[in-house]
Amino acid sequence: MKSMIVIGNSGNRRTTGLQAARARLGLPPALVLNYIDLLQRKASLSSIAQSLRQTMDEPPLLRLDAPGEHFEVERELIALGAPDAASSPDDDRWHRYNKSVASPISGKMARGLKEIKGKLYHPSQWFRGYCRLLSRLDREAGQLWDTPQWVNAPEDITAMFDKRHTYQLLSSAGLPVPRRLAAPEAIPDYETLRDRMADERIHRLFIKLAAGSGACGVIAYQVNPVTGAEWAITTIGVENYQARPPLFYNVKKLMTYKERRIIRQIINWLLGHGAHVEQWIPKASYRDRTFDIRQLVVAGKACHSIARVSRTPITNLHLDSDRMGLEEIDLPDDLQTAVRQCAEQTLAVFPQSTVAGIDVLLNSGSLRPYVLDVNPFGDLLYHCHYEGHDPYAWEMRMASLPSTI
Repeated sequence: MKSMIVIGNSGNRRTTGLQAARARLGLPPALVLNYIDLLQRKASLSSIAQSLRQTMDEPPLLRLDAPGEHFEVERELIALGAPDAASSPDDDRWHRYNKSVASPISGKMARGLKEIKGKLYHPSQWFRGYCRLLSRLDREAGQLWDTPQWVNAPEDITAMFDKRHTYQLLSSAGLPVPRRLAAPEAIPDYETLRDRMADERIHRLFIKLAAGSGACGVIAYQVNPVTGAEWAITTIGVENYQARPPLFYNVKKLMTYKERRIIRQIINWLLGHGAHVEQWIPKASYRDRTFDIRQLVVAGKACHSIARVSRTPITNLHLDSDRMGLEEIDLPDDLQTAVRQCAEQTLAVFPQSTVAGIDVLLNSGSLRPYVLDVNPFGDLLYHCHYEGHDPYAWEMRMASLPSTI
């Protein structure tokens, strides 16, 4: 039975779900290397691998899980991304954009940050820190095993996590993705964005924080081409102060803005930390609502899927969208097949990875599928089964079969 090391946060929904699935399948518990212990140098991949050597007859599966929902981990990753953090040039090999992060702070300042619920802390510096951590883990695994067996390789995770790089890879592979307004470096601020929109005659866009997740840092933005009136819907809130910098935060519900001053401020903050700007493609509808599809792909094959149905243009489930089966929304078999094939082809662009949640929309007119996002941690799907298995059990079952991972 294959051993597994999980790099994640003990006790959260992902780790407990995975351990429960392994128990149901009669597999030994995965050893968990906590992000916080790793970042604070209290443990390492080498130290946890050493405890397996007595029982290991082959390299363990290595699973990187999401680092979120843990403020101390977030703070340590910001510190690791600081300009004064100890790092080798190789640590930044996968940090492809925003080489100088927005409003950088020192490692000491990062470790002194106090938790304010919902506050968005230095996302570009956080992402640089995460890239550095994954690069180090990749090097350490290569020293421990001739061929490390990652479920999703660290390099692929950094590529999936950065929407700018994901777009580059998918578009180069000929996969259907919404049209990009311009290269990231060509849109430094709100004024340039508006000029490019006018030049391209595009009036509706999605602006997405490059390394954001769960609708955090996403704006559905449109401009009336006749009156110039603006409209933006987002989960980002902002508080302004006289004596200190503004506070940007995730309100975890959708807000609508029509005042240019606030819209400009939020867009400039997003662009400063790195953003991907793409054409807004209208989604297919079910009754009086629109939907997109989260399609899980494991070991090259599409499996679990859900439709995210909403009355808003942002369909993430924690924003009161409805979770429905594809049969419930009367999606024809040929369109289900098209979604599955599109998702499988998308994961194939990341040859060192075997699990991802692919978000796919169907154009409201042509019903052509488009890839919206590739989530390396997109398997946290509640009440969703495929051939009788939840996502984690299906992944563990596939991992136990020959030549699947």
